Formats: sequence, C-alpha cells, structure tokens
Amino acid sequence: MSNNTPLLRVNEIFKSIQGESSYAGIPCVFVRLTGCNLRCSYCDTTYAYDEGAEMSACEILKTIKGYGCKNVCVTGGEPLLQNSVTKLIDLLKKSHYKIFVETGGSINIDMLPKAVTRIMDIKCPDSGMEKEMDWDNIDRLKSSDEVKFIISSKKDYEWAKRITRKYKLTDRAQILFGVAYGRMKPKTLAGWILKDNLEVRFQLQLQKYIWPDKVRGV
Repeated sequence: MSNNTPLLRVNEIFKSIQGESSYAGIPCVFVRLTGCNLRCSYCDTTYAYDEGAEMSACEILKTIKGYGCKNVCVTGGEPLLQNSVTKLIDLLKKSHYKIFVETGGSINIDMLPKAVTRIMDIKCPDSGMEKEMDWDNIDRLKSSDEVKFIISSKKDYEWAKRITRKYKLTDRAQILFGVAYGRMKPKTLAGWILKDNLEVRFQLQLQKYIWPDKVRGV
C-alpha cells in the first residue's frame, strides 16, 4: 500500500472502551483528529484544538491494525474540518472496520460515506455553541445515526426536550441525553427523563468513571 495518500493532522490514536452512544462499553480504537471550530464551555479535549502531527491515511490505518480491534471511532476536535477524513474512511471500509464518526453538528454530515455511523451533537445553550448548529443536518440523518445532547442544567434539558419534539428526532435516529461531567448529578437527569416519559437513551461518559484521573488516551 502506497503512503502517497492525503495527510491528516492527528492528535492521538488509542484503544479504549467506547464511553458514549448506544455502543457504549465496546472496545474501540479512537483516532482523534486535531482542530475544532467550536469552543464548548465543558470541553474536555482542549488539547486537541492545536496539538497534533501529520500522518497519511495509510499510516493511520497501519497504526489501527496494530490494536487488533474492528471498531474504529474517528473523533476530535471536529473531524469534519479535515476533508481528507473521507479518504481515511474509505480505507477503513475496504478493511471491513465498523466505523463511527463523532461530530459537533456544525458541518454538513453528508460529506461522510453512508456506511459510517454518525454520532452528532446538538449543542445545548450552556455549551455556548448552540447558534453554530447546522440545522439542515437533521434532515440528513439516517436511522443508523445517533444524536447526542450534552446537558448541564434544567434549562439545557428543557431546551433539548423541546428540540427533540419539534424535529421528531426519535423518528429519525437514536437520541441520547447525557450529563456534562461534573455539571450535574446523573440521577437528576435520569429522573427528569423518567418523569417526562421521554423515548431517549440516558448515557454517561463511561471513560470518566473508569479512568477519572486520566485525561488523554481514554
């Protein structure tokens, strides 16, 4: 395989437990790409804003293969800022990986091949980034995609609930309501979901509970 493939700026590649989405708990190789166009108030990967080294898609694939895991999550930062991410995904598809891409929802998700499971944030008001959302992405969702709300307060919860109902999101994709780690108690959000009979999946950031003192590589 030639190394003359497009370059991507990579912050880190590591194997861990998938901490979020309906796939939480499975072993997964994470490719964290450098760069983000958003600045969420609760961001726990600020080191990915600028830090990273250039790698070809072939070099990334070779590193992934070394972990012996067939699940791959491309994340950031915001991975869709780098157009060459599609070349990496093409290589992963040819190697028969199960591919997930985590995106902040501000960039057209249709740049991604259909075989990818897209896990898209809709930024709540307390993130400070809700106005950056590309709302046309909702019409681009397919049933295998997932939509994630990270909730910091009752205001966020009521907003997320309203958006979920307004756009009939539960008819479009898997909907996830999660707690912004350290901002509120998980049982509080779980209680609101149960009280309101929401057809959404409650989630925790499992990596925060498994490795509470570790920031990178989880």
